[in-house]
Amino acid sequence: MPPKKKSDGGDQTLTRIAIVSGNRCKPKKCKQECKRFCPVVKIGKMCIEVTSNDRIAWISEDLCIGCGICVKKCPFDAIMIINLPKDLERETTHRYGPNSFKLHRLPMPRPGQVLGLVGSNGTGKSTALKILAGKLKPNLGRFADSPPDWSEILTYFRGSELQNYFQRVLEDNVKAIIKPQYVDHIPKAVRGNVEEVLIEKDQRGQRQQLMKDLDLEQVLDRNVEHLSGGELQRFAIAVVAAQEADVYMIDEPSSYLDVRQRLKAAEVIRGLLAPDKFVIVVEHDLSVLDYLSDFICCLYGKPGAYGVVTLPFSVREGINIFLAGFVPTENLRFREEALSFKVNDQGVEGDEDHKKFLNYKYPAMSKTQGSFTLHVEAGSFTDSEIIVMLGENGTGKTTFIRMLAGMLKPDNELEVELDEFAVSYKPQKISPKFPGTVRELLHKRIRDSYLHPGFQADVMKPLAIEHLMDNQVQTLSGGELQRVAITLCLGQPANVYLIDEPSAYLDSEQRILAAKVIKRFVMHSKKTAFIVEHDFIMAAYLADRVIVYEGQPSKEATACAPQTLLTGMNAFLKNLEITFRRDPTNYRPRINKKESTKDREQKLAGTFYYLEE
Repeated sequence: MPPKKKSDGGDQTLTRIAIVSGNRCKPKKCKQECKRFCPVVKIGKMCIEVTSNDRIAWISEDLCIGCGICVKKCPFDAIMIINLPKDLERETTHRYGPNSFKLHRLPMPRPGQVLGLVGSNGTGKSTALKILAGKLKPNLGRFADSPPDWSEILTYFRGSELQNYFQRVLEDNVKAIIKPQYVDHIPKAVRGNVEEVLIEKDQRGQRQQLMKDLDLEQVLDRNVEHLSGGELQRFAIAVVAAQEADVYMIDEPSSYLDVRQRLKAAEVIRGLLAPDKFVIVVEHDLSVLDYLSDFICCLYGKPGAYGVVTLPFSVREGINIFLAGFVPTENLRFREEALSFKVNDQGVEGDEDHKKFLNYKYPAMSKTQGSFTLHVEAGSFTDSEIIVMLGENGTGKTTFIRMLAGMLKPDNELEVELDEFAVSYKPQKISPKFPGTVRELLHKRIRDSYLHPGFQADVMKPLAIEHLMDNQVQTLSGGELQRVAITLCLGQPANVYLIDEPSAYLDSEQRILAAKVIKRFVMHSKKTAFIVEHDFIMAAYLADRVIVYEGQPSKEATACAPQTLLTGMNAFLKNLEITFRRDPTNYRPRINKKESTKDREQKLAGTFYYLEE
């Protein structure tokens, strides 16, 4: 469906774009249904051209009448026909080729301020970063012949802040550094010892401070290829922050990091600011984006088809516009429903445990692995309950989950007797080994759930699994793998679902949808879920109760007994010296800036986590 556009009385002319997926279109394996059934082709016009020798089909956007028959008939779901408002056509910044992705407008960076970008995956954030870094020349939609030269591009952006920005890029040979989105790929490009790399890259004389701020002192003697995900992320941020540049572009700095590390990374990134420097950050953890940015540009559109960049907004307004799915300045709705975080009344002191029938207990346990020891306090849980584990990396959250799953035995296993319950486990790291399509995988592992209409409506449809059905499991992106892994976990019949970091690789919108799917599934099926989550907004939305981890990471830690949301969040945030308030519009948790009036007030009152606004 094209995005709905509210009009202010007058009819808007629409321009049509046709997108053909290069990965899905397989002319050699189909009967060219798109061409055979196209009514425009039937009257003798070349609206669709495709032969079995072509790599992909070609659709003429000028001749297309938007009937959608080719979309329905394509056996591989490779075609999208989308109607866009005509005025967007005049604002095309870049298009990769015929029937491919196009980006409208660009974010406007300002010197001395952090620009935050928020939007779904596939709506052009990486394309925008490449253009602003000078690595991709915008073709203003003219990809075929006579692409524009720089004088024409500057004329096109005349009168906006982007004209001055591109002038600087051209004349001053502006140096831009991008921190890549997928830090897992860094070991392929960077070899050697962590300290040596940092010494080589240190142009600002900040190496010692960065190593301290980003907890890299204990990994200095290691080689880059031996670093874990979180260590790679902190190393990548340190390498970027150590270099001298005019434009710093940070793509998803919070993946793999715990809450404390996310805020430390945010402070390091804000430390790059100077009156003549530009800092641009793409981030899906909305509380970190809020804490980090000075202003926000939202991106909306159809993933993989087109993206539109909004004008800059204040931080609060920009994030709320993204969550509401409505841009008031353009009078445009880009999402059917608003995403909101209703205050979770469950788990507040005095709540009665009605409608809960099954009670499980686990005893006090301990587990030593190498130099690390985890102590678990005895606790209990019921059905229809989600318990979120809150703690820094290295405090044993995954160890506890694996003990509950029976994959690890506690040290005192002879004295300890765990209640018998069936568990379903989604691990933190997902390595796809299945040699087939997503459809075959679901059919093999969770056949009964996969065929059940209720499971399809509650889990598979919101997670958009149907679009991945014919894709090979080993070719899926990080976010696609995560959605399939959540589906597999929830599809296994079990009493207790153990889900480790469900938000990793998902964009902001997918995170909220995944949280809603998990919560609805647990409540409807009267099961229990233990969830490890570092995205604070997602953790606060999901949790009925919380287990707080205390102690020294990688040395000794204690998993406290489950406690109410309010008590647990306050204890956890007190350890981190962070305070949260609620946004009055959509109830999302917002981090208070350090030493702000609100921060000092809440610390004095001891209300680190504020439920009411």
